[in-house]
Amino acid sequence: MTTTTAQDERMANLTFASVFPHYVNKVLKKGRTLDELYQVIHWLTGFTETDLQQLMEEKATFKTFFERANIPPNASNIKGVICGYRVEEIANPLSRNIRYLDKLIDELAKGKPLNKVIR
Repeated sequence: MTTTTAQDERMANLTFASVFPHYVNKVLKKGRTLDELYQVIHWLTGFTETDLQQLMEEKATFKTFFERANIPPNASNIKGVICGYRVEEIANPLSRNIRYLDKLIDELAKGKPLNKVIR
């Protein structure tokens, strides 16, 4: 599946604050911790818990969120399907980064060991 320009724009304009509670619920419901969630997000973006709180307070969009993020070079090792899309085939860099985050959180929630989630 390929994403459309409209889908890419919709994802770019979502605020991180509107999605973060869903990430929290997903991992807590599956027996993982908030600390593990923060570790995963920190690995992918470089953001601390304080940084994330500030981004949520300013209602930063995912576009802004990932413009400020420091994505590690080995993030390209994140592979697989999330939300019906194979992450390594997503052409739009912002959409790919958002799906990287989704994939990592999904792996955490599914019980994958933290050291395997953080590549």
